[in-house]
Amino acid sequence: MSDSHLKFLTLEELATHRSEKWRAFPTDVIPLPVAEMDFAIAEPIKKLLHSMVEISDTGYLGSIPELNASFSHFALMRWDWQVDPTKVRLATDVGVAVVELLRVFTSPGESILISSPVYQNFYTWINETKVQFIDVPFIYNPTDDITSTWVIDWDGIEKAYHSGIKVHLLCSPHNPNGRMYSESELKRFIELARKNNVIIISDEIHSPLEYKEHPFTPILTLGSEAAECSVVVTAASKGWSIAGLKCAIIVTGSDPMHEKLNLLPPALHFRASIFGAFATAIAFSEGTPWLDTVIRQLDQNRHLISTLLSDLLPEVKYIPPQHSYLAWLDLSALNLGEDPGATILLQSKVALNSGHIYGAQWNQFVRLNFATSPEIITRAITQMAEGIRG
Repeated sequence: MSDSHLKFLTLEELATHRSEKWRAFPTDVIPLPVAEMDFAIAEPIKKLLHSMVEISDTGYLGSIPELNASFSHFALMRWDWQVDPTKVRLATDVGVAVVELLRVFTSPGESILISSPVYQNFYTWINETKVQFIDVPFIYNPTDDITSTWVIDWDGIEKAYHSGIKVHLLCSPHNPNGRMYSESELKRFIELARKNNVIIISDEIHSPLEYKEHPFTPILTLGSEAAECSVVVTAASKGWSIAGLKCAIIVTGSDPMHEKLNLLPPALHFRASIFGAFATAIAFSEGTPWLDTVIRQLDQNRHLISTLLSDLLPEVKYIPPQHSYLAWLDLSALNLGEDPGATILLQSKVALNSGHIYGAQWNQFVRLNFATSPEIITRAITQMAEGIRG
């Protein structure tokens, strides 16, 4: 099948998968939590993996300059970002990369900044490195515009920067609220970081999945000031749905920051998977047609959710995200208890991520993964409505 056409996997086919998404729930549940896609993977990646297995090329990962070169080329073509291939490092996954970076830039007991609701594993990484966190939540003001709905609390951000934090752990694009940071917002973070001797670790894992009306701005495209205080962690895992292959990259933009990261464990590179590293290289070099096809489908899916909710659950507040495939739904008007996600699982046999894992105050939200077929999305939301309405 051409990468200009997606193959939707059916529920029957997906039920044979061994990933967490498809093993965590009974077979009568539609699982829409874990951020992976229900599409057949890109042909170049499939061909590569098949060829490696056929010749028993299953050893340890070593040198892979083609990955650095392919990411540099992709970044240039996609975002006009000139990445120095010598300043690209490998890690097992984004979580491992962030943990190791926090160990470079912080000591246990020191403080870092986050803004909830935020990807649940930010808290996992914080606990693992024994740092403290200051949460400056987004100001939630429901409107028809996502940027106006999720407003940055600049007073709180500035107070946090002045308080002596060591790191600002930034989720860009933002998961789960679906918001892109503007160039001016990123520049304001950079200015604060430089004035207060703070390092920005920018988790940009969802960045390839951008919609044309909301272009993504990599923080390291914003000049020498950004390169002085910022590190990017990203991967092909979300854009090409290859998280299980295990490979992420760490990117720096200046010689001093690159040298600082020599404190990272030398074995970090080798803890990535040989399959993941070479699949990542192929994704960035040959996977753009598939990626663009996926984005077109996700664009349709995010608006399909609007239509379905309007027809079946009009009480739910939802704004289509500006990137990727995660819908952040405000269910507070449905009065489903302290954990609406658990209620929906029980009543409707649809699994979602409960909002409280992104920050305790967001317990009336759920996160829905819409990287699947329109048929599965329609079935899931229909079941949700039927279960809620009784």
